[in-house]
Parts: sequence; structure tokens; C-alpha cells
Amino acid sequence: MSESSRLLPPEPWPQRISRILSWIGGAIILVGCSGLITIDVITRFLFKRGMVESFEMSGYALAACIGLGLGFATTSKTHIRVDILLDAFPRPVRVAFDLIAAFSLAVIAVALAWFCWGTLAQSMAMNAKSVSALQTPMALPQSIWWIGIFWFACVAVLLPIQAVLRLVAGDRHGFDALIGSLRVNEEISQAGVEQTSPADGAGR
Repeated sequence: MSESSRLLPPEPWPQRISRILSWIGGAIILVGCSGLITIDVITRFLFKRGMVESFEMSGYALAACIGLGLGFATTSKTHIRVDILLDAFPRPVRVAFDLIAAFSLAVIAVALAWFCWGTLAQSMAMNAKSVSALQTPMALPQSIWWIGIFWFACVAVLLPIQAVLRLVAGDRHGFDALIGSLRVNEEISQAGVEQTSPADGAGR
């Protein structure tokens, strides 16, 4: 697999959008946290005072990164699931548990998006600003944060619906690919580790 196809593999558009938003979140955390903190440390060393409000800005960057990354965490199935006993059950029971988990996540995501919108709407109505020297309009970082939460809710609702359609169509592999628990080989593949067959290992 080439490096470009590993970074941007062929995938449906919801997964593609989630991946791109996660990249944006990663860029925000690099600039908003690592970059600004580095500048702040250097200026404090040279001029005995900070030139940027790195503490405040890194907080906004962290919130934006989390919001923008939740959708990709959903499509890549990297949310934490306690499924140590799942393989002990027959497939129909596993499918039921997968659906319960997916729809539960969808309900939580929609509720989270709803209440986050309430927070953003209140900040815009009050023209709320931070209490720091920057006087940052709170609607700016909260808007980026809410966009990520909103997309997370869209993806969390879309995936179980797609999974049910594939289940009805008899596409077991497609169902597992969408909301099934990750198997060990899938986790290894996500980590970017190339797997070799026993024959390849013996040949070496």
C-alpha cells in the first residue's frame, strides 16, 4: 500500500469527510498547542514575558481537536468498547449488542450536539467574551467545536442505519465493517503494521 493511499484510502464520503476533519483537528492542535506553547516558552526565556496567551489558545485548540476528531473515531471504530465477552456469544446476540451500542452512541451524540448548540447560541446572543486579556469572542472557538460535534452526531446516526440496511441485505461483512467490534487483525492493520503469513516468516 502506497503512502498516499494509506493517508487517503478509497472510502465512502462520510468516512472521507470524517478523516479530513480529523486532519484539520490535528493541525489545530499542532499549531494551537505545540506551536503557541513553543513560542510562549521562547519569548518568556528571551524577554521575560509571554507574547501569546498560549494557555487560553491551547484550551480552545484542544476542544476543537476533540470535536473534529469524534466523527473519525466513530467511523474508524476507535471509541472504547468493553467487549471482552462478546465473542463467547452466537452471532445473532453479537449483532444485537452491536446495534444496541451503535444506537446508544447515536442518541448520546445527538443529545451532545443539541446541548452544545445551546451553549453556542447563548454565547452568540450574549456576545460572550473570554475574561482574559485577549477578550476572545467565545462564539469563534465554540463554532469550530460545534461543527465537529454536529458531524459526529450525523455520522453516529448514519452508521447504524447503514448497518441495518446491510444486515437486511445479508451483507454480514459490510455490517461488521460499519459497527462490528474490531478484531485483532483489524487493530493491527489500523496501527499500520504489515502482517506476514506464517509461511513468509518461516522462509526468513
